[in-house]
Amino acid sequence: MGIPMLQAARIGAYLMKQQLSGRKRYPLVLMLEPLFRCNLACAGCGKIDYPNEILNQRLSYEQCMEAIDECGAPVVSIAGGEPLLHKEMPKIVQGYLERKKFVILCTNALLLEKKIDDYKPSPAFTWSIHLDGNEAMHDKSVCQTGVYDKAVEAIKLAKSRGFQVSINCTLFNDADPEQTARFFDDVTAMGLNGITVSPGYAYERAPDQQHFLNRTKTKELFRGILSRGRGGKAWPFTQSRMFLNFLAGNEAYKCTPWGNPTRTVFGWQKPCYLLGEGYAKTFKELMDDTEWDKYGVGNYEKCADCMVHSGFEASAVQHMVTNPIKALAVTLGGIRTEGAMAKDISLDNQRPADYVFSGHVEKKLAEIRATAPAKGAKHGPRVKITRSPGIGEGGPETIVAAE
Repeated sequence: MGIPMLQAARIGAYLMKQQLSGRKRYPLVLMLEPLFRCNLACAGCGKIDYPNEILNQRLSYEQCMEAIDECGAPVVSIAGGEPLLHKEMPKIVQGYLERKKFVILCTNALLLEKKIDDYKPSPAFTWSIHLDGNEAMHDKSVCQTGVYDKAVEAIKLAKSRGFQVSINCTLFNDADPEQTARFFDDVTAMGLNGITVSPGYAYERAPDQQHFLNRTKTKELFRGILSRGRGGKAWPFTQSRMFLNFLAGNEAYKCTPWGNPTRTVFGWQKPCYLLGEGYAKTFKELMDDTEWDKYGVGNYEKCADCMVHSGFEASAVQHMVTNPIKALAVTLGGIRTEGAMAKDISLDNQRPADYVFSGHVEKKLAEIRATAPAKGAKHGPRVKITRSPGIGEGGPETIVAAE
């Protein structure tokens, strides 16, 4: 696996401590979104559809440190938006490292060459470069040509400077198993420290709604990919083998969204990194007041097709801790890619989707305008950007600022 021994040992000790204490819900990774602003407009992204006043918000260094001190997770994954647009990002990363946390800084790599001298290599720090496949796949996914080449250059640069580098790869229903397997071969040959892979989540606000995977298609896709890589053993995944086993349809987990709590400019996001259906002011409030049983596969329509790592990696890790012999067998033998799949969770009793996004946006806008009114500001009509040629050509525009 692509998980360093130091990280595996520390996280293992943390997990055992939680298990022995009898704690039912605990965080594994803090998902930090210190801003929503991005320098790309990807077709499958639901993170940038906000008014400019919200896109201009940033979590301060102090707020970022408060978030990790509150939740105590051993790992911090910094996403967005594009984190490298945040002026305090080097200080934020250093603050987490000084707290003995493992830091994963996610980036599309467009600014990495410019910013890399602001960071120092560390066994606890990893650049996670966004790459959704080979050149054709990735540039289509991000709706801009040349981004794949820029990312590959950034990987080589970061490796040459002594950094740990991984990629995060999101797959959609147009992904080809053979092509994806060759892509994993290629990036492994670059000397990557790890690969994180996940099926795309069907963001309700994403402009491209046609290419998200359902659960059956996800399992078939990952079986096709993993069968071409010795059950996944050919590639340095930075994920538990039990999560990959789940993606291949061999397990049927309920999600554990509290395992990856999310702190954004809105607050602590309820219930998870992917669904923003309420916000808590503190981590304790998030854990104590969120109606967890209202969400997840089988409980909520929006969760029906989700198999994303932020919801299920913690479930897989917990299963691994409580079933070490089974986990070892999967690790040594590889992921099974043939035969019957595990019976999935029934959707018969799920509640219908509740669309509340606009209400949260209006509330945040009111807070921003009340505390820092812009002098002479005029709040006009919707502001739109048009997709670069590619996946969105000829299709609907994506709203990145709305009134």
